[in-house]
Amino acid sequence: MKLHLAQNPNQNLITGYGAGYVSVNGRRYERNLIVTPHAIVDDWPMRTELDAAALAPVLRLAPQIILIGTGKTLRFPHPAVLKGLITAKIGYEIMDTQAACRTYNILQEEGRQVAAALILA
Repeated sequence: MKLHLAQNPNQNLITGYGAGYVSVNGRRYERNLIVTPHAIVDDWPMRTELDAAALAPVLRLAPQIILIGTGKTLRFPHPAVLKGLITAKIGYEIMDTQAACRTYNILQEEGRQVAAALILA
């Protein structure tokens, strides 16, 4: 699916997504990644299970809210994994990756400090 919104050329916007990929500002990514309005981490070492170590790169970006896109289906992490987010007072939402892409664009356009941690597999 392609998404079309008014875009600030200085900020990252998710412009498309589909099976196994996400496009940011027209560039296609086929590996798990983290997107914020001002940064892309395209080598996110996310494995099959979300753990505290996997969230460390997202925490370093210091967003107000993290959208965790868990692939095609919802996969809720163990509550202990989310403790670091709670301690850092960072909001989070767990959703499928397509919903995370759509929600990221809305929050980004609102000027929020949002990060989308997207699992593409």
